[in-house]
Amino acid sequence: MSDDDAQPADTRRLPTLDKTPDTADEAARSGPDDAPAGSGEDDGTGRFWSARRVPAAVVALLLLAAAGLLLYDVAAVRADRPAMAWRRRLAHELATRPLDNPWVLGAAALAVVLGLVLIVLALTPGLRQVLPMRRTAPGIRAGLDRSAAALVLRDRAMEVAGVQSVRMKVGRRKARAHAVSHFRELDEVRADLDVSLGEGLRQLGLAHPLRLTVHVRRPKKG
Repeated sequence: MSDDDAQPADTRRLPTLDKTPDTADEAARSGPDDAPAGSGEDDGTGRFWSARRVPAAVVALLLLAAAGLLLYDVAAVRADRPAMAWRRRLAHELATRPLDNPWVLGAAALAVVLGLVLIVLALTPGLRQVLPMRRTAPGIRAGLDRSAAALVLRDRAMEVAGVQSVRMKVGRRKARAHAVSHFRELDEVRADLDVSLGEGLRQLGLAHPLRLTVHVRRPKKG
């Protein structure tokens, strides 16, 4: 009995490295980033929103304390006890001071400023230190800290020949490199840094590419 008769032939198609993905595989791997423009769906590449726990907790505690104090004073008056001195003073000041009084204008301006601050905190995402990364799977978002990105790019820049030190700064839209070269021509070092850091930025996988600026100089003479 031959080996071919003993074991049935495996007719499954084996994967190869140069396999062209079919439509179903491509659709499974495509995330919201591949959605057409104007579809109205969140592509997941926007900034991360901060929870703002500290401002929310402070505002909630202040409102709770003010409401509790006022409720206690109203209940005391209902129980035939005199109102607190601060409420009598506040009622007197509100009844006697004109609207153009400096104290009234100052309190109103402070209330407006605080209100604008709260509105800004509510409508802005925050977390400026986190750079959104490209979404490679549906339902999963990733972010990269700007300081970590700067450290990775700095280590990559230090591998360029002629670079003595590098100061790397990564912002939300730009990446700036200030390098010191102690040998080689500055133009050659700058060209190598452009190539190396450009490749490093692409490998970071950020959702929004950063513009790269490279400055190279000689060490200061002591």
